[in-house]
Amino acid sequence: MRDTVAAISILLLALLIVAKLDGGRERGFSGTFSAVDGDTLMTEGGRARLEGLDAPEISQMCRQSGEDWPCGAAARQRLSSMASTPDFGCRGSATDRYGRWLVRCRAAGVDVNATLVREGFAVSYGAYAAEEAAARREGVGIWAGSFERPQDWRRAHQVDVAGDDFAVAGRGFFAFLRRFFGVN
Repeated sequence: MRDTVAAISILLLALLIVAKLDGGRERGFSGTFSAVDGDTLMTEGGRARLEGLDAPEISQMCRQSGEDWPCGAAARQRLSSMASTPDFGCRGSATDRYGRWLVRCRAAGVDVNATLVREGFAVSYGAYAAEEAAARREGVGIWAGSFERPQDWRRAHQVDVAGDDFAVAGRGFFAFLRRFFGVN
């Protein structure tokens, strides 16, 4: 049994090394983009989800100065404004459980994903912890009042949206392996 576990571990390590050397077969996205919500884009090649963050859902409301604020719509509008710049583009090498590419985007040389978190239009999934801390400290966007984390809001409203659990990472890894080895 130990030999089997060791062999599988070595095989997985070798696959990860090969994948790293291969660059993950990163794919670039350019052209026309439209914001579906604050962390999802529609491209000519399908849907793409911004990696490392989670934005409020399109119908989600937050509170600012004792008033309801349509934070989900505001996040979508901010992403839409950045996606409409001429040099906007994204890169990704994995997909989520819904087949959407997980991407990091840039506009005018600026990391769009980091900007959304830094301006308080999204929470970090770990990759942008420093940006989230700055947004909290300065009380911008969703941090200017009270809000329900998007993941919790989806659960409470029974909305099934990709990217809100740790299982997505495992599914993304296996989807990558299937693409890497050409298996559908």
